[in-house]
Amino acid sequence: MDRPLVFINVAATADGKIDTYARRGATISSDRDKERVDRLRADSDAIMIGGRTLHGDDPKLTVKSEALRLERRHRGLSENPIKVAVATRLNLHPRCNFLSAGPARIMLFTTTQTSPADLANLRAAGAEVHVLGDSRVNLPEALRLLKEQGVQRLMLEGGATLNFEMLSRGLVDELMIFVAPLIFGGEQAPTIAGGVGLAVEAGIGLKLLTCEQWESDGILLHYKVQRRN
Repeated sequence: MDRPLVFINVAATADGKIDTYARRGATISSDRDKERVDRLRADSDAIMIGGRTLHGDDPKLTVKSEALRLERRHRGLSENPIKVAVATRLNLHPRCNFLSAGPARIMLFTTTQTSPADLANLRAAGAEVHVLGDSRVNLPEALRLLKEQGVQRLMLEGGATLNFEMLSRGLVDELMIFVAPLIFGGEQAPTIAGGVGLAVEAGIGLKLLTCEQWESDGILLHYKVQRRN
């Protein structure tokens, strides 16, 4: 396979929302789930996010646990996985969390819509920037380049648009969903997968691998994405 193993990890409400209508990064995960996510990050070679998550949330994408960071060092790895972002247009402050929190290698995939000045600033800040397309990032090529750089296991942390694009192109192998006992509602609130959507006959099938009920915390679902014929 000319790409890494890709899995989506997401926390959602019982009605499938990953944030409220305000889109300000509402907390959905329980403390136990946050620890699980930190372990997933520590066990991954890279973590990928989309443009809206990058610019709107400015995540650090680092391993929080000192013990897990030490464990990575003992395995001959850097403290944190490679930080990867996919965005049609990049415009980041050099001291934003994504670029400055670390230490971590940073790989960015964008299009010709990112200005030469912004490309130069990002590279000066230490990011590896790849221009892959004019209007949309060539996702299969981005994954091929990640595999070429030694990424075997890629964790996808959304948001909804990137989740949909990756799923609809058959580029996701597994899906992990922490379902919290919450309802957000809201027609404008983002769901697990956004984008333009699919017709019924084009729906993406899932095979449930495990289902864990965490008392009052919520439910953890682990799916394998079914390949289309």
